[in-house]
Amino acid sequence: MAGASGNGQTWSSGWTFILAAVGAAVGLGNIWKFPYIVGVSGGGAFVLVYLICVLLIAIPILIGELLIGRLGHHSPPVAARQVAEDSGRSANWSIIGWMGLIVGFLIASYYSVIAGWTLAYILKALNGFGGVAVTEVAQQFDLLQENPLSMTLWHTVFIVVAMLIVARGLHNGIERTVSILMPTLFVMLLVMIGYAAVAGDFGAGIEFLFSTDFSKINADTVLVAIGQAFFSIGVAMGLMLVYGAYVPRRISLTRSATIIALADTLVAVLAGLMIFPLVFANGLDPADGPGLIFRTLPTAFAGMSGGAVFGAVFFLLLAFAAITSIIALLEPVIAFAEDRWNLSRAAGCTVFGFLAWALGIGTVLSFNVWSGVSPLGAFAVFDGKTFFDLVDYFTANIMMPLGGILIALFVGWRLRPELIREHLAFGSPVLAAAWLWLLRVIAPLAILGVLISSLN
Repeated sequence: MAGASGNGQTWSSGWTFILAAVGAAVGLGNIWKFPYIVGVSGGGAFVLVYLICVLLIAIPILIGELLIGRLGHHSPPVAARQVAEDSGRSANWSIIGWMGLIVGFLIASYYSVIAGWTLAYILKALNGFGGVAVTEVAQQFDLLQENPLSMTLWHTVFIVVAMLIVARGLHNGIERTVSILMPTLFVMLLVMIGYAAVAGDFGAGIEFLFSTDFSKINADTVLVAIGQAFFSIGVAMGLMLVYGAYVPRRISLTRSATIIALADTLVAVLAGLMIFPLVFANGLDPADGPGLIFRTLPTAFAGMSGGAVFGAVFFLLLAFAAITSIIALLEPVIAFAEDRWNLSRAAGCTVFGFLAWALGIGTVLSFNVWSGVSPLGAFAVFDGKTFFDLVDYFTANIMMPLGGILIALFVGWRLRPELIREHLAFGSPVLAAAWLWLLRVIAPLAILGVLISSLN
């Protein structure tokens, strides 16, 4: 396959596209962050606010991003420039594609390091966490982070696996992988929920997730919901632009975007039903954030019947979620290497896989050797931020929100209306007008609010 380069290469079916896009959206953040935010932000009340944000902000932008990809049918920077020129607009709108490509590549570099932890913990779980006392299991995460060689090993394994998949192309690599891993992930999720219902405190988990408290809903909570909806769906990372480039005309972008967003939300809710019964049954803290996965839950598994096996299944599930995300994050830059420089897919994967790996070493060292190093410490706002903190900050707090705003403004205000009418089917003029209004006004203002609040 020669990248998103106008050669007619498309997804085999709408189903494989949906699986790939859901796989791209569902990642490690879904498994721990969303359930935790729900639990501390009003339970069912927050879920309702979140769904409203998904419908009013995330889905409209996702439709717009997929539309740019399909219209351009190239790698993100080339597609954005071409679509802009076809609408009689400035070629400078290619910045949408460039920002997405760069954001995806930067996130992939550190995502691989964190995903590598899941591989290490599969073995740890199968080994019964080394047979140490339950009270000492959490410390194994600290020991892993303090060991740059071990972290580099797992980071290397993960990115090599990702590159081998991407190198095989759209049909033999990405499609085949998501067609196997996504249904398997869903089955494993249900198995783990069954285990949590039997071995955990299911009632407490459901109450934590779904007890509705509207008193906790305020302006800050709504901003959190907007941010979570925007980031969770995977927009403004380049991956939906490049996946959109492979969507054939017969597949409805509006229907697909809705399914992708709702499936992503469903997985996040199910993850809560898997995690919190185990947390509460063991008297552990549900507010541990990222530590919930690598400190709190291993402690629970170590003290439970069947914990070694189900712990390994849990971390394998996480690894599957991570691999389907990282292949989507890397695809835009590989497609661009083919598109603009005529690199073979294997050569592009070798070059950019190595660059992502090398950049990831900075993240590895941020947890140990460079933990006290603050590269931009001369600026007060960045004081204390490690290399990893900076990459995460610039991608999540600045580039992604800006990218989302630009996508909304470009599609809403600068794209030729006949292109929208030709490629998007809303079923009614009222829905079409509502989508355009959301894209032009509501979504940009909402994301601008998240951008400003994240900079404070």
